Amino acid sequence: MINKFSILDSKLVVIKVGSSLLFNNNKFDYIWLDSFAKEIKYLRERKVKVLLVASGAVSLGKRYLDIKDYKILKINEKQACASCGQNILMQNFIKSFKKQKIKVSQILLTFSEIEDRKKNLNVRETINTLLEYGVIPVINENDSVATDELKFGDNDRLAAIVAQISDANSLILLSDVKGLYEKNPFKNKKVKFIPKVMEISNKIKKMASSDTNIYGSGGMSTKIEAARIAMNFGCNTIICSGKIKNPIKKIINNGNENGTWFISKKKKLSHFKRWLASSYNVFGEVIIDKGAILAIKGGSSLLPSGILKIIGKFSRGDIVEIRSEKKKLIGRGVVSYDSDEIEKIKGKKTPEIFKILGYSDRDEIIHRDNFILDDKIK
Repeated sequence: MINKFSILDSKLVVIKVGSSLLFNNNKFDYIWLDSFAKEIKYLRERKVKVLLVASGAVSLGKRYLDIKDYKILKINEKQACASCGQNILMQNFIKSFKKQKIKVSQILLTFSEIEDRKKNLNVRETINTLLEYGVIPVINENDSVATDELKFGDNDRLAAIVAQISDANSLILLSDVKGLYEKNPFKNKKVKFIPKVMEISNKIKKMASSDTNIYGSGGMSTKIEAARIAMNFGCNTIICSGKIKNPIKKIINNGNENGTWFISKKKKLSHFKRWLASSYNVFGEVIIDKGAILAIKGGSSLLPSGILKIIGKFSRGDIVEIRSEKKKLIGRGVVSYDSDEIEKIKGKKTPEIFKILGYSDRDEIIHRDNFILDDKIK
């Protein structure tokens, strides 16, 4: 049975709260948030640490600025709404969680904090320190400064990336839907519910609908994408309804009746490899031969002798994709040499590196510790 795997077995759980749960009849639902705070207390009493990813700042900001819901916001207007709404959102969380004697904090993230390795580590340390103090971080994208070109896209994806950074065991995506169906349940009444997913195939992707509501930016497709990100680093995910009474307890007691479990079969990755897998900053490509493909899939490092071609300009320490001659993605890694240097030593044996360059920093173009295979990327 699916619910044999319990959230209570997790050391750390990331819970994403969708905007549709925080609003009822176009008003903020204080009653729902009070009830949710009690559920978080229930988890904490059972030694489960919790991180929250919450939406709703823009919607609250629109009301604060008397902007009608139907108005399509420009980027600067959305940023202004987020700036106002974040304060209100946190005031609401503080008020509800204070009733349960739980302290909360706010962490606003931008794309750069995730992409930059040093900033990524700093985010992780901040989260860990807050958890040590018994504080629950409430995390959101910093929409007041983020632009469309440098955004996570939706809070489902953000929640998966937060789970990745914090090394969470479980990711819970609370929304207004029960879970995954073969077709959109709002448009098709007689549809099959999917209680468990072991692999996100093309068939599973086709079941997702991109439909959304007036409060949120994501649909089922974004939730499946978030589940895929989490599964790739060994984190189980459940997509479930938060509209029912005590949704967290329902997951624990009857998980396969309220929610779709996405069960990961992957081994846990190190924090570095989780960062490498999720990074969007890829600076070039390295095309390798069949022998090199077999070697790195067997756990070896990438040597210059297996390189056929390089594409792009990149520097030592940058992330590059590794591809076959037919452009199939093999994986990605952090290079030990600049692209100009690799161009000179590609196809050569390691003893020739010093002869060609006049120096040799290391034998490997990409060390196996700095490489990850394609099935774990994003």
